[in-house]
Amino acid sequence: MSTRSGLRGGIERRGLRDHVYERILELLLSGGLEPGTRLGIDTIARELDVSPTPVREAMVQLERTGLVTREALKGYRVAPPLGADQLAELFDARLMLETTAARMAAPATPEMLDDLRATQQRHARAGSAVAAALAEGRVDPALTAEYFAADTAFHDVVLHHSGNRYLRQMSETLGAQVHRMRQTALQGVPDVEEAVTEHAAVVDAFATGDLEAPVTALHRHLENVRERSLRFETGT
Repeated sequence: MSTRSGLRGGIERRGLRDHVYERILELLLSGGLEPGTRLGIDTIARELDVSPTPVREAMVQLERTGLVTREALKGYRVAPPLGADQLAELFDARLMLETTAARMAAPATPEMLDDLRATQQRHARAGSAVAAALAEGRVDPALTAEYFAADTAFHDVVLHHSGNRYLRQMSETLGAQVHRMRQTALQGVPDVEEAVTEHAAVVDAFATGDLEAPVTALHRHLENVRERSLRFETGT
């Protein structure tokens, strides 16, 4: 008995679920939904013109990111952003993970330097677009999403070139919480210039061939992002 049709159906179903996941994620990160807003599976399915099954599967995935919460007999709701204590703990974890990856990735290979420079340039371009929009008094969710995607891609280069698959897996788990952290930036990214400059410093540090300079530069960057994020969260 042939298994082709079953395999193809599984792939198509997974592709639909992933598409639905991305659409709901885009909605959550757009800032259009207040924390506590109910997310009805049947309503979302009708709006996306799909069956409830891929929506239900996507919501299970989103629950793992912390962007939505599930209450027994009440369904899913938009989760609140991370609080100050959670942000502090998240950055403790990122510091430990990413500085370890930087130490393992040094000295950088030519391929790694090319990857870092490419993603740093992408981040800088996205940052310029976000800054231009803010200067006009508007927040563009699509530009903000691209900016954060470019930021993630930059950090992923270091993790990839660490050569440790388990560090990468741990980073993917933390990345789900980073989505929640970025909810606080939906009214604008307050540190574009600083972040772009700090990424450039990380690239320069890896380019020196020194073993400790990249660790120091990445540690400084993450500590600065932590301070700015907490300041933005508390309004101080």
